[in-house]
Amino acid sequence: MSYKESHYVSKPVDANGIAHYTEEENATWKILIERQLKIIENRACEEYIEGIQLLKMPMDRIPQCKDISAELKKATGWELEPVPALIPFDKFFHLLATQRFPAATFIRTREELDYLQEPDIFHEVFGHCPLLTNPAYAKFTHMYGKLGLKANKEDRAMLARLYWFTIEFGLIKKNNQLKVYGGGILSSKGETVYSLEDPKAERKPFDPLEALRTPYRIDIMQPIYFVIDSFDTLYDLTNMDLIGLIHEARELGEYDPVYQEK
Repeated sequence: MSYKESHYVSKPVDANGIAHYTEEENATWKILIERQLKIIENRACEEYIEGIQLLKMPMDRIPQCKDISAELKKATGWELEPVPALIPFDKFFHLLATQRFPAATFIRTREELDYLQEPDIFHEVFGHCPLLTNPAYAKFTHMYGKLGLKANKEDRAMLARLYWFTIEFGLIKKNNQLKVYGGGILSSKGETVYSLEDPKAERKPFDPLEALRTPYRIDIMQPIYFVIDSFDTLYDLTNMDLIGLIHEARELGEYDPVYQEK
C-alpha cells in the first residue's frame, strides 16, 4: 500500500533468518499483543481466532518470520517475507503473487503505540497472518497479487481501494453477528471497537463495484466499512473480471468523500 516515507528502519535478518530485537522492542510487542487479545475477544471473526491458535505467537517477544512461515506453510502454503519498512507496489504484488506476505521487521515505538501510519511487524503478523491460514482468504490474497502484477498504474490504485475495504478494513456478518476480519482493524486498539460499535460508522453490504467507487483516507477512523457474509465472498472475487469492474467504476465515477479532505 502507499504510505509517506517512513522514519522506521527494519531489522536485518541474519544467515539463520533471525532478526535481533532489543528488550524494549520485545516489551512493546508484549504490551501490544496482550492488550489487543483482550480487545478482539468476541469481536474478531471465528476464522481469525482459529488462525491465532494455529500460529502460536509468542507473548513475550516479537515472533520471527521463519517461525510464522513454518505454520503458514503447513496451513495454506504461504510464507512471511522480511522486507524494508516500505516497499514499492511492484515488490508488494510480486510477493503476494508468489504466496509470500511482506512483513517489515520493525516495531512501533511506545510514543506511537496506539496508531502508526505505516505497517509494522505487529500489524502484519497479528493483523493479517492468522487469516492467511484460511484457504479462501489466502486464495484471494494470492489472486490479488497476480492481478496487481499485470495491472497498470491507474488500475493498481483502484485495486488498492479494493484491498483497503476487504483485507485491511473488512467486516463479516455470520449468524447475525458482526465481526472483524480486516487486519488494519484487528491490529488497532481504537478501531476494533469503533468499527463494530460506534453509531457514526456506516456499515454497508459488500459490493465490489461500490467499494471501488468509494474513496478513503488512511489516517482516520474509517467512516465506511463493507460487510461480507462469508469468506466465500472473497473467494468468488477470484473468478470475477476485476479489471473490467475497475473500468466500470471509473466510468461511473467515484462517490463524494464522506470525510474532510486533508
